[in-house]
Amino acid sequence: MMSIPIWAFVLIIVLLILGSLIAGFFIARTLIKREMKKNPPISEDMIKAMYRSMGVTPSQARLNQTMKAINEAQSGKKSPKNKKHK
Repeated sequence: MMSIPIWAFVLIIVLLILGSLIAGFFIARTLIKREMKKNPPISEDMIKAMYRSMGVTPSQARLNQTMKAINEAQSGKKSPKNKKHK
């Protein structure tokens, strides 16, 4: 049976881990790019079309409010509503 030194075994394991990390990075990047192409982020034009399909003509203030709400929902932040200062 063939035996290899411990340092060579450790080197092989480290190289395999590094190779896996690099390959995983590129695979994940490719998958994310593909998903972004299939499902692009919501734009103001999409929101305008949504409002028009409901029979509403949106104002710029309403578009900004909707975009802000969507961005906050995606980032997990909550905006303070009706916060009174003393």
